[in-house]
Amino acid sequence: MATTLTEFTPQWAFLISEASNTRSREQIFLAAGNNLKSGTVLGKITASGKYTALAPASTDGSQAAAAILCWNTDATAADKRTVCISNEAEVDDQLLVWPSGITTPQKATATSQLLTLQIKLRQGEPQ
Repeated sequence: MATTLTEFTPQWAFLISEASNTRSREQIFLAAGNNLKSGTVLGKITASGKYTALAPASTDGSQAAAAILCWNTDATAADKRTVCISNEAEVDDQLLVWPSGITTPQKATATSQLLTLQIKLRQGEPQ
């Protein structure tokens, strides 16, 4: 009987390039209630300054793309310190994690918001 192996996308695989001396990275707090994978597009909650998964239909600040999560981070029970890409980077658009049900216009808006942070989405290798 053959053993089946499953290959997962490595953390940080979405990152193509970043500014020198890790200037693209920022330590953040992921808000409690999130268990997110590396490459997740994040929004920033205005009232708390904490990050959460992008929520295009929200009105608390998290509707605007503000960063991309670097590490798989489980903040299910409590806020968790982690690292994100917040500016000056190129990322593989095929390896980003978008909210379930995001529409084409919402994704275009989020892509534009990332571009204002100098985070450029590039077409990676076909998966």
